[in-house]
Amino acid sequence: MLTDLFWCLVIYLLYRFVFELVIPITKTVSKMKTTVSQMQEQQQQFNQTQQAKQTTQATKPSTTSINDEYIDFEEVKD
Repeated sequence: MLTDLFWCLVIYLLYRFVFELVIPITKTVSKMKTTVSQMQEQQQQFNQTQQAKQTTQATKPSTTSINDEYIDFEEVKD
């Protein structure tokens, strides 16, 4: 009788442990893995677009001349 009660208690505690701790943790871990992989893919896509922009900007000839970048300087006397 007492051993049956003990085993019922052990089974109940094991059941609670599995369904309240183990399963939620595994679900959370799998969700985090998918989220991290999505973020890595987005980062890679962003890096690729940035590299593409840099290569297109590097290949474009400079259209500004030196005169366009020159700013006249006037000395202010007190």
